[in-house]
Amino acid sequence: MPRYEVPTVPERITVHLGTPESAAQNVTLSFPDYIKNVASSEIYPTWPEAALRANIYAQITFALNRVFTEWYRSRGYDFDITSSTQYDQAFVNGREIFENISRIVDEVFNNYVVRQGSVEPLFTQFCNGTTVTCQGLSQWGTVSLANQGFTPYEILQYYYGDDINIVRNAPVEPYIPSYPGAPFGIGSSGNEVRTIQVELNRISNNFPAIPKILPANGIYGESTAEAVRVFQGVFDLPQTGVVNKATWYQIKYIYAAVKGLAELTGEGLRPSEVEQTFPEQLQLGDYGQPVRSVQYYLNVISFFNPEIPEVSADGVFGSDTEAQVIAFEQFYGLTPDGVVDFRTWQLIQRIYDDILAGLPEGYESGAAALYPGYNLTPGLENDDVRELQTYLNTIGANYQALPTVPVTGYFGEQTENAVRRFQELFGLDVTGVVGAPTWDAIAREYNFIKFGIQRP
Repeated sequence: MPRYEVPTVPERITVHLGTPESAAQNVTLSFPDYIKNVASSEIYPTWPEAALRANIYAQITFALNRVFTEWYRSRGYDFDITSSTQYDQAFVNGREIFENISRIVDEVFNNYVVRQGSVEPLFTQFCNGTTVTCQGLSQWGTVSLANQGFTPYEILQYYYGDDINIVRNAPVEPYIPSYPGAPFGIGSSGNEVRTIQVELNRISNNFPAIPKILPANGIYGESTAEAVRVFQGVFDLPQTGVVNKATWYQIKYIYAAVKGLAELTGEGLRPSEVEQTFPEQLQLGDYGQPVRSVQYYLNVISFFNPEIPEVSADGVFGSDTEAQVIAFEQFYGLTPDGVVDFRTWQLIQRIYDDILAGLPEGYESGAAALYPGYNLTPGLENDDVRELQTYLNTIGANYQALPTVPVTGYFGEQTENAVRRFQELFGLDVTGVVGAPTWDAIAREYNFIKFGIQRP
C-alpha cells in the first residue's frame, strides 16, 4: 500500500487572543489544555455526557483543521487559531476548567472527525443553535438529541452526515511548519516537491494558465519550474521558478481555498494527494534507489574521510551500511543510531557539497566528475549535462543498444532516451532523470572504459 501523510495532533497550539488583525497577545499551551478551555467556554458541564462528547469532538476537529491547513500561518500570521468566535471558537485565557470536561478531553483529545475517503480533519462548523444558527452542529441541539438517546457518534452524524468516521488515537507530535526550511528548485527531489506538484495541478483547474505538471513524481524539472513561475506571476510574486517560503505558503493558501478544506462541504483531501513518494527515513532492512543514493554520498565522503568506511553501493541497507551511517553520525556530532532521518540526510548532503566546493580545479584529471549534487532533468542546460552527454557517448561506443546523443549541454528528448536506455541496461529505476545512483553507474562505466579504474 502507498504510504500517506496522516494528520497528527500537535503537542502545543498557539492562540491569538483576539481577531486575526488585532494587536493581541499570543498564548501557547498544550493541545489538550486548549480544548479543555474551549469546551469550558463553549458548553455547559451539566449537559448530558453524549452531548458533551459530541461537542468536544467538534471542537477538537475544528482546531485540527486550522492547524492542518495552516489556515493562519499560510497568511503570514504567527499563530494557529484565534480566540474570536467570529472566526474560530471561544478561548478565555486563564479561565476555570470543569472537572468532567477535563476528564473527557484527556480521553479523546487525539480523536477527530473525517469525511469518509478524505484525510484532513473535517471543518466541523458549529454554533449555539439559538441566537446563531449555521450549517453545522447546533450546541443546544446536541442536548435534545442526547436526551433522546443518541450516542456521540450519532449526534455527529446527524449534523455532519452519515459518511463520517472518527480517527482514534492519532499520533501526538511537536508542531513543525510544513515549509521545508530552504528554497528549492530544478534538481531537487522529495516529498515536498511532490506536494507542490499535486497542489499546483489542482490549483490549475481553477487557474488554467498554470500548466499541469505530469507526472507529479517528486522530481523538480523544467515543467515544475514553469508551473511555479506562472503561479508566481498570477499571484504577484517574483517569477523565479524557485519555491521559497512566500511561494510555498501562497500555494498552501490557494490550494486550501480551491479545495474548500476549511468548508464543511469542501471536496476533501484524498489519500492519493498526500502519498509519501520518498521515505522519510532509511534504516536497517530498507532497500532501493534512496538507499543507493545514501551509499553513494557516504562513499564519496569516505574517500576523503578515512573515519567513514566504504560499502558496496548495492541499494541494500544492511549491517555494513548501518555501520557506515553510525560512523558518519559519530564523526559529525549526531546521535549515532544508524538511521538516516531528515537531519542526518541534510548533513550528509551538506558535507558532500562542501567536498565538491573544495575540490581543486582539474581534480578529476580526465576521469568522470563526482555527482554534481542535484537531479539532472529534461529541460536543463548547463556544463553538467554536457559532461553527462560525453560520458554516455563514450559508453555507447561499447554498447550498441545505447544511442549516441549530441553534446550540446541541453537535456532534451535524445538525452532522456539515452539515460532511460542506460538505466534499463544497468538495472536502475527507469526514470529518465539522473540522480546519484544513475550518475554513479555512468561515471563508473565511463572510468572503466577510459582508464580501467574504479573510484568515487
